[in-house]
Amino acid sequence: MSKTSHGGEKLIAPNKNAHRLYELLERLEAGLALTGSEVKSLRAGKVSFKDGYVKFTGGEAWLIGVHIAEYENAGYSGHEPERQRKLLLHAAEIAHLRTKVEQKGLTVVPVRLYFKNGRIKIEIALARGKKVHDRRDDLKARDIDRETARELARA
Repeated sequence: MSKTSHGGEKLIAPNKNAHRLYELLERLEAGLALTGSEVKSLRAGKVSFKDGYVKFTGGEAWLIGVHIAEYENAGYSGHEPERQRKLLLHAAEIAHLRTKVEQKGLTVVPVRLYFKNGRIKIEIALARGKKVHDRRDDLKARDIDRETARELARA
């Protein structure tokens, strides 16, 4: 079901691609407006962040492109897996993120989804896309770290 638990938080799903494709600059915690069948599906861990991002319309923030699978036992009142979901943020936080996204060409991406005190929260991050050569540099650094750890373990 869930991956890890620490400090009252229970991880539902991490966005593994966020760290690989983006340089995460600033992180925020937000609530989500969900239906009952979506919550049950999340408890089962059936979520995909593949193309997820945050869009600002009016004075609201919307989570787009996150796939929450339909709950099998929901019957006729299931939910649409790819629907837009409203993020619950303070107006000042929305205004801050919106100005950063509009001015500097940044984006807001979901980083991880988790339970906190019985409520589902999502960690979002202000992010800048990495170039291909930056990703290669990260891979080289990771390989070097892995090799040094191996050498230290042998010694």
